[in-house]
Amino acid sequence: MKITWFGHSCFVIEGSKRVIVDPFIPGGNVPKDVDIVAVTHGHADHFGETMSFSAPVVAVNEIAHWLQSQGIPAEGMNIGGTIEVEGVRFTMTPALHSSWLECTGQHGFYGGVAAGFVIRMDGRVIYHAGDTGLFSDMKLIRELYHPEVALLPIGGRYTMGPAEAMMAAEFLGADTVIPMHYNTFPPIEQDAEAFKKTLERTTDIRVKVLAPGVTIEI
Repeated sequence: MKITWFGHSCFVIEGSKRVIVDPFIPGGNVPKDVDIVAVTHGHADHFGETMSFSAPVVAVNEIAHWLQSQGIPAEGMNIGGTIEVEGVRFTMTPALHSSWLECTGQHGFYGGVAAGFVIRMDGRVIYHAGDTGLFSDMKLIRELYHPEVALLPIGGRYTMGPAEAMMAAEFLGADTVIPMHYNTFPPIEQDAEAFKKTLERTTDIRVKVLAPGVTIEI
C-alpha cells in the first residue's frame, strides 16, 4: 500500500483502490484520479475540492445529505459507524473539533460533527485523525482497530500541537506516524523534525516527515 501526502491534511491512500482524504491543498490541483473521496469535516481547508470529483464521497450524514442534494454521490455515516465502499471499509471515529460547511459562497451552515476515519483496505489499517485535540479514547481506537499508520495533526491552535500529538501517538500504538496540518499558514507553523526527533527518542514509533507529493510504501 502507498500513502502520499499532498500537504495540509490531504492524503491519497492507494492499494486495490485509490482513496483521497480531505482534498484541499493551497492553490488547488489535488489529484482527481481516485475511486473514493473521504471528508473529515466541512471546513474549507478540508472539504476543499470535494464537489469537483465524480467519485463517491464518504462523509458525516449532514455533509453527505447536502452533497446528495447537489447531485453528488455520497455515503453518509456517523461516529462509531462502519461502511464499505468498493471494498474499502471506513469507520468514523470522534474528533474534538468544530465543523461548518463553508463551500456555498454564502455564510455557510452546520456541517455535522467533525470526525476521523479508520480506513481498512487490503488487510492494512490507516487512521486519519482529522482535525482534533487529544482525547483518551484514542486508546480504544488502538484496542479495536490496531492502526499501523496514524496521520496526526501537529499544528496547534486549531488542533493538537506536537506535545499532545506525541501522547496521541502513544495512545494509538501505530508503528508509523505521519504529521499533518502544520506549516500551511503562519498560525500553525511547527517544527516537524523536532517532533520526529523527540517521539523517536522516547518511543519505538517511527515518524515519517513527508514533503508534499512524497509517497511512502507500507
